[in-house]
Amino acid sequence: MSLDPLRRWERHFGALALPSPLIWAVLVAAFLGFGVLMGRATGTNAVDALASLRAPLKVLVARGAGSTAPASSSTPAAIPPPAPEAETTPEPAPAPAASPDPPVSAALSKTTPPSKSSSGSKESSGGSEGASSKSSAKLPAIKHVFVVMLDDEPYATAFGPASPAKYLTGTLEKQGELLLRYYAVAHEGLADGIALLSGQGPTEATAANCPTYADISPASVGADGQALGQGCVYPSSTQTLMDQLTAKHLIWKAYVEGINEGAGTPGACAHPASGAPDSSAAALAAGASAPAYQTWRNPFVYFASIAGSSACASEDVGMSALKGDLASAERTASFSYISPGPCADGNPTPCAPGRASGMTAADAFLQKVVPQVLSSKAYKKNGLLAITVDDAPSTGEYADSSSCCGQPHFPNVPAPIGAAALSGGGGGQVGLLMLSPFIKKGGGLAQETYNHFSLLATVEQVFGLTKLGYAGLSEVKPFSASLF
Repeated sequence: MSLDPLRRWERHFGALALPSPLIWAVLVAAFLGFGVLMGRATGTNAVDALASLRAPLKVLVARGAGSTAPASSSTPAAIPPPAPEAETTPEPAPAPAASPDPPVSAALSKTTPPSKSSSGSKESSGGSEGASSKSSAKLPAIKHVFVVMLDDEPYATAFGPASPAKYLTGTLEKQGELLLRYYAVAHEGLADGIALLSGQGPTEATAANCPTYADISPASVGADGQALGQGCVYPSSTQTLMDQLTAKHLIWKAYVEGINEGAGTPGACAHPASGAPDSSAAALAAGASAPAYQTWRNPFVYFASIAGSSACASEDVGMSALKGDLASAERTASFSYISPGPCADGNPTPCAPGRASGMTAADAFLQKVVPQVLSSKAYKKNGLLAITVDDAPSTGEYADSSSCCGQPHFPNVPAPIGAAALSGGGGGQVGLLMLSPFIKKGGGLAQETYNHFSLLATVEQVFGLTKLGYAGLSEVKPFSASLF
């Protein structure tokens, strides 16, 4: 009888049998041990990553020397976001030797909440990442932009914890968005006002607040649309934000304290005769009491296309006209520039002996003017108010020439040297507070880097205008839509 295949297999190799219980136990233990070893080798980073996500996030700006942070048993010490090398800010004390990665200035110390994301939640945003991630997003439908320009204050004393401007840093800051890393582009105030209105860099005369009201000559046109030459009055061919608005049948208005305000004050659109010295600039240079109107605080009259037009007398006016213009949205300009006089602009030098100065005086001005803007129909419907400073001091304890945003070398002035060159060759970190119905209240703080050219680019984007001068640089970004 033949055997079937199974029996033939068993006959040659023996019957199949399962391992004994002891062998099973040894095999299971070996596999479990191998799994534990692999888990220890690969699981630590994953566990730590999950734990870090549960840790609270806190953004801090470096405190001043000698200050102490409040103890916290639940929140670990936070590290301030690193600043790019070209955007560093010097210490308020004499500048130390340059290092490849200098710390954030102690003068700018402020414990602040994280910034707001576009969804309204709080999150940190370092550098310009927020701006780049939202570069394609549209800004809200803003129709009225108001700019209040203060003078000669660094971020530390304008918006920092030591600022005496409690209305600005307390009441108003809780309602808006503070741009911590907002920079002036030059020294002094006139050069920055011109930059904001036209994208033009300074000349030697505008960087000295124009002691002689002379035309820029030869006024040829260089790269980035820059008027080349010396002097301080730009030719009619130099395009400005005001020219752009007028071409689109939009109204602009400058409210400059000290002019067109009754007997004893200069008229609207006031400026020296062509080629004549500016007595207000001379008084400033001599350390004398400041006149009620300083021409250099009115950058509009340094453009021939504005100062030479018949409309200048109705559009470049005194502060007394603001209340009436805010009475209705139709009368409110699309772009309004508000410039306090020398007794209220924030300059640390008193306008006269015994008068309040610095941010104490500026805060009193803001308490009178800002509520008028915020209660206006134009602002409530679709307005944006920006409060900033023309530049930080170029000398003294808070001297600051830091910059951001691809700070160009201006062709009409010598290249910066010494400490100014090491810190960036700009006008210093000054900060900017934005208020708008489109901004969710809560005292947000933004870490993106911007400057006066960025503000110009933002206004031009709001109104659908071409970017002028240095506002068109690739490194210069309009304000991110995530701020609103």
